[in-house]
Amino acid sequence: MPPESTALNLAVAEPALGPLPRHVAIIMDGNGRWAAKRGLPRLEGHRRGVEAVRRTVRAAIGLGIEHLTVYGFSAENWRRPADEVADLFGLLKRFIRVDLAQLHANNVRVSVIGDRPALAEDIRLLLDEAEEITCRNSGLNLVVAFNYGGRQEIVQAVRRLARQVRAGELDPEAIDMGTIAAALDTRGIPDPDLVIRTSGEMRVSNFLPWQTAYSEFVFLPDLWPDFDEDTFRQAIDQFRGRDRRFGGRSAKAL
Repeated sequence: MPPESTALNLAVAEPALGPLPRHVAIIMDGNGRWAAKRGLPRLEGHRRGVEAVRRTVRAAIGLGIEHLTVYGFSAENWRRPADEVADLFGLLKRFIRVDLAQLHANNVRVSVIGDRPALAEDIRLLLDEAEEITCRNSGLNLVVAFNYGGRQEIVQAVRRLARQVRAGELDPEAIDMGTIAAALDTRGIPDPDLVIRTSGEMRVSNFLPWQTAYSEFVFLPDLWPDFDEDTFRQAIDQFRGRDRRFGGRSAKAL
């Protein structure tokens, strides 16, 4: 028998986790189904969804995430019944009025992307106020995608560049990926490292199609109102356990 000190150690080491994502984007899906499963009105599902947003923001701050983008209202959501759209807008107003001071106190910067000119004036003013009050904060950048559509964003970017070309301010041959990225609503914000979608659906629903070209995706069965810090951490750990190649060789194989 070999001495005890030389016995083989058969324990399997846990794989090392990679760095945290700088930017997490979330498609918050399942509010209506959450309410329907409980025999509640859809508005109650949306209310509980706002609570999940609050939990997620707190978790992101605690983890040290730099950017968190939430898909609040898509350009396609206008197809929903008018009373549900009105409820969603009412929840947005309430969220900003109730939570803005707390976000500001926690050094959160609020940024809004999407077709703001198409919104009612009172909504535009609230969004402007949220950005203005928090613009100097240096903590988490909370990006709210509201009245947002990814294809529409790209169309608007192309139009901006076309106007610059027509005015003689831009050489068409000088247009590259950086030029296009700078014309998008997300200019100055790094692309998402991780995209999370809840509710078991496995599609991107016109959410940041340009920016997510090399993002990692985690699709969760949880309905959005049930999303909490533990679920968030588990999704992030999935991301940290992956080998990101960006079209090149595996870093683990080097």
